[in-house]
Amino acid sequence: MSSSARAGGERPPAPEPLPHPVVDNHCHLDIGRDGQVWDAAEAIVAAAEVGVTRIVQIGCDLRGAAWAVAAAEQHDALVAGVALHPNEAPRILSSGGRAALEEAWTEIERLAGAHDRVRAVGETGLDAFRTGEEGRAVQVESFVRHIDLAKRLDKTLVIHDRDTHDEVLEVLDAEGVPERWVMHCFSGDADFARACLDRGAHLSFAGTVTFKNAEPLREALRITPLDRVLVETDAPYLTPAPYRGRTNASYLVPLTVRAMAAELGTDLGELCAAIDANTERAFGGTW
Repeated sequence: MSSSARAGGERPPAPEPLPHPVVDNHCHLDIGRDGQVWDAAEAIVAAAEVGVTRIVQIGCDLRGAAWAVAAAEQHDALVAGVALHPNEAPRILSSGGRAALEEAWTEIERLAGAHDRVRAVGETGLDAFRTGEEGRAVQVESFVRHIDLAKRLDKTLVIHDRDTHDEVLEVLDAEGVPERWVMHCFSGDADFARACLDRGAHLSFAGTVTFKNAEPLREALRITPLDRVLVETDAPYLTPAPYRGRTNASYLVPLTVRAMAAELGTDLGELCAAIDANTERAFGGTW
């Protein structure tokens, strides 16, 4: 572990390795938290040592998207997703105007088509937590642009949904879903899970599924078919119990997967194998 990784305090210990490899399908290796920035190569090795052998690196703004593409080209364990985060589009419009936003969308399209290791357009979607009503119209416009891009380039659509379940479904129904789409960090209840599954989604569960106050989320997990379940960190955020609040990383995925297996009453190895195969289908094949 690098000295910079220790700056915010020691990381949680590595959990017991999984019996079958899995993929962390949503990670931000370029983002630090609490003074901790882990070198990407070190983070990838630490994850592989516990059975998390592949990672989808997500870029949420122009800098992050470019970083994701470059990292996927450099590291065999990574593929990339690129987009303007739902909160990024209103920010660009406010600070730089319509021309700056159009340029940003153009650059995301260029990056999305730049390399076959860019598997996803996302994370895109809607967010009512950090952006108010004044930014909602451009969030929807940006979401629609990203849906269209995913369809045209045959990329997986990765959706961010914070406090906007109904609105996300309305946009998807109006625009039509692409062949492959993932509900990142699924945060709804069983009814919302059914609505997403009926539209062909894979549901990705993060460390939040281990939180004591997340029973509706566990109910959603229980009704999700085994061939639609994915797992993620959203690192450096959403660290699973018992380390909630500390900096997350892909090597902690086994904590979430074990909690999911216990909740489902499913053999751990069977769940890991399903997650691994599901992620390949969801993101367009092996890497």
